[in-house]
Parts: sequence; structure tokens; C-alpha cells
Amino acid sequence: MLIWICLGFLVAVLLYFRHVYGFFKSRGIKTPRIVPPFGTLTSVFLQQGHIFENVTKAYNQFPDQRFYGVFQCLTPIVYVRDIELLKKILIKDFEHFLDHNNVIKAEHDPLFARNLVTLRGKEWKDMRSTLSPVFTSSKMKMMLPEMVEVGEQMILSFKKKIKEAEQGYLDVDMSDLTSRYTNDVIASCAFGLKIDSFTDKDNQFYVMGKNTINVNIRQILMAFVFNFFPKLAEIFHLTIFPPATEIFFRTLVTETMQNRDLKQIVRPDMIHLLMEAKKGKLTHDEKSSQDKDTGFATVEESSIGQKRINRAWSDDDLCAQAILFFIAGFETVSSTLSIMLYELAINPDIQERLYQEIKENEAKNNGKFDYNSIQNMVYMDMVVSETLRLWPPSVFLDRYCNKDYNIGKPNEQASDDYVIRKGEAIQIPVAGFHRDPKYYPNPNKFDPERFSEENKHKIQPFTYMPFGLGPRNCIGSRFALCEVKVMVYQLLNAIEISPSDKTIIPPKLNPSSINIRLKGGNWLRFKARNQV
Repeated sequence: MLIWICLGFLVAVLLYFRHVYGFFKSRGIKTPRIVPPFGTLTSVFLQQGHIFENVTKAYNQFPDQRFYGVFQCLTPIVYVRDIELLKKILIKDFEHFLDHNNVIKAEHDPLFARNLVTLRGKEWKDMRSTLSPVFTSSKMKMMLPEMVEVGEQMILSFKKKIKEAEQGYLDVDMSDLTSRYTNDVIASCAFGLKIDSFTDKDNQFYVMGKNTINVNIRQILMAFVFNFFPKLAEIFHLTIFPPATEIFFRTLVTETMQNRDLKQIVRPDMIHLLMEAKKGKLTHDEKSSQDKDTGFATVEESSIGQKRINRAWSDDDLCAQAILFFIAGFETVSSTLSIMLYELAINPDIQERLYQEIKENEAKNNGKFDYNSIQNMVYMDMVVSETLRLWPPSVFLDRYCNKDYNIGKPNEQASDDYVIRKGEAIQIPVAGFHRDPKYYPNPNKFDPERFSEENKHKIQPFTYMPFGLGPRNCIGSRFALCEVKVMVYQLLNAIEISPSDKTIIPPKLNPSSINIRLKGGNWLRFKARNQV
């Protein structure tokens, strides 16, 4: 009897999987290989491959398709491969795909569900309008000295350590280095805190930051419960972040704001700008046609973000944005910096050319590095732009369908159009576009010349999207580009970087990380430059 029950259960499960995973096949849409219950993410779940590799492999598998389907476990998602369709979804028909996919409700986890990325509809538009003036060129210019100060702190620490080293050099873990640097920058530029994580390695801000951005078993389980058992999450008041982390950041933001209001303290950081935004005192800069921006990868604000709104935001709303700034500024910039330094180490000719540009700027400006330096360093921007092409911080873009939308036929042979229904998801394979030989010859080569004055006009629009595209692009592109350029400038000006005995060439991504991190660590050798 038990055997028959077990067999019946097994047959029911198999029929269920057949029904679920037949979703795209019955509509004439191709998919990569499916393995229940992981869908098309088997290698990612079993840590046999990185999500970057999963996305690019599927993209390359269907060169003749306008779009194809994947399954994130049991959830069907359309991946868009056609540029013209991409333009419609991200720009022309943006209102159909206004939101990101988000399964966490604000009443369950306000610090996670109330940030700019997860807000939806009019609330997102209003928050975007509120925050957009925080990230204009003039605000970045105001924050840049804070970044420079952190960099100087870092260089002093390494010069001292190198001098004390018997061998005259140091082997340094780039992931640790860049996470400490970005931690101190975000502490200063966002929260007004002076922290030296290179000396005080276990300071509370750094420890809390690592706890926030590290994807651990608890966060994976919470995401799973929110996705598949939302009622359970509601009953037990579950949150993405541990309670101690939430209390730390909420207390930090609210007490800082209260103290500044009471003592009339003004600092050029994001807390101050958030306070001004809450009062409706921030406006967009007037930008002349002659003004240069922070680089080729900078994304422009749409009309949505430039509207003036009159809306009151709660302290929880502002706390949520501050934590978002921290997460984005900490991990995304850290991983980009880490992989850029790796590329400079294994491509010494590129590093030398960039160093010569830095020396020229030092001589021209008498050792001064400011926002004008960022705007005028052509080769620096080429190197950063190529890093973001080869290693985009976001492997894919995601959108949630707000209204039924006909995206046409998947290929020329298909007989029926496909309609994405309200509530379904689409994604754009950024990593696939960025490494497509159709758009970037020899795509796996690190070649900054793609972004030279002579060549960058050849880059086809909508094939380069390190900070996203359309009105829902990354609001912090200027901040991220400033931070990356400041750190690399200061580091290369003082230190020569080369591969160490532990450097793995060619690079392999760590499958246990969802971020751009290298398997075996990213160890490079630091040697002080002989400067007069």
C-alpha cells in the first residue's frame, strides 16, 4: 500500500513539473535545459557555475531568437535578446514595465521594501524625483574631497606596511582592500562618519556592513520564504536583514538627523542631502552643453526624475534609502574596483599608460586631484568603461509587467505572437550583450580602445548598459564612477600593481558568490613606486 502511495505521489509530482515546465514549449518559445526543481539554474544552485556564466551561455545558445525563456526554479521568465524590442520595453513602452520584481511587502520589511529599487508605481516615481537631485554633478563635486581623504588614508597605510615588509612588497587580497575602501567612503559620504578600516579592521560600521551585504544561509532562506511562502513571512514577522543590523542602521540615520537638526550641523554628505530632499529644498543642476560628465557610462536622468514633487517621507523611508546607498556603494563598487585592479595587474601595458596619464595630471595640476580631473582623464574613462563592459556589476536587468504586453513572435518561423501577462517577469541579459562578438569583436579581451574617441561612436546603442537603461536606470552612476576613478588614481599614483604567486590567470568567477568575485580570491602584489 505504501509503495502505491509513493508511486502515486511521484507521478503527481512529475505531472506537475511537466505542466509547469511546459509553459514556454507550448507557446513555441525555446529554453535552455531544464532540471526540476531548479529550472534552468541548476549549475548556479549546485555552485557549479556563476550566474554570469549561466546568463551568457543561455544568451549564446539562441542567436536566432528575439527572446527566449528561462525558469528560476518554477517561475517562467522571458529573456529579451532583440535590440528593437529592448528599446520598446525600456523606453517607449516603459509604463508597461515600470517596476522591478519584488515579493517583499513594505509592511513586512520596511527597510528593505521601501527603498528606491523596490518601490513601485507612483511611489517609485515620487521617490525618484525626490532623490534625483542628490546625485547630480554638483553634489558629486561636493563629495569628492571626502573620497580623496579616504584614499589618502589607504595609501598611507599601505606605504607603511610595504616599508615594513622585508621583501619590499605586499601580497594583498583585492576583495578585502576594496570593501574596506568603499566602506569608509560610504561611511563618510553618506553618514558623515570618519572611519579607518585599514587600521581599525573590526570597527562596528564595517562589521555591520559586511553582515548586510554578505549573502548567507539566513538571507537565502528568507528570500525563499518571501518568494514561496509569503503568508508564513507575514505571520512570523520575518525580515531580510537580522534585527541587530536593522536597529544599527535605523538608529544611526535617525539619531544623526536629529542631532544635525538640533545643532544646525551641515556636512556635504547624503544624510544632509536626504534631509534637504525631505524638506523639498533640492533641485536639479542647470547643466550647460559644454559640461562634461563623469564618463561614458554615466546614465542621464529621465523626465520622471526631474519633476518637482511635494510629498512627505517618513524616517523609515529615508532610512531605507540610506541603507540602499550603503549596499550599492559598498558591494557593487567594491567588486568593480577589485576586478578592474586585476585587469590592470595582468595587463601591465594598460596600467603603465594609465599611470602616465595620472602623472600628467599631477604635473599639470600641481598634485591636485579634483572633479575636473575626473572629467578630463580620457584614458581613465576608457579603462573604467571597458571594465564595466567586460564585468558588468548587474548581470541582468529585471522588469515586472504592469499591463499585458504583446512582444510579437520569438523567431521568424513562429506562427503566434507571445503576450506577457500582467504579473509576469522579463529580464535583459546584460552580460550576454556585453560579450556578444556581433557588437564587441574579440569580446573576452580587455581592450579600453573600444571606448577611445575614434571608436566609441561604433558602440551600438542599447548594447552597453552597465548602469541599466531607461527611466529606471541606476540613480548612482555618477557617484560610483567618481569613487572608482578616485581610488584607482590614488592607488596607481603611489603603488605599482602586479600579479602575485596566488593570482589565478585567466580569471574564474567564484560560483558561491552572486557578485563579480574571483574563485581562489583576487590576490595582487603591491610595490611602492619610486617617486621624487
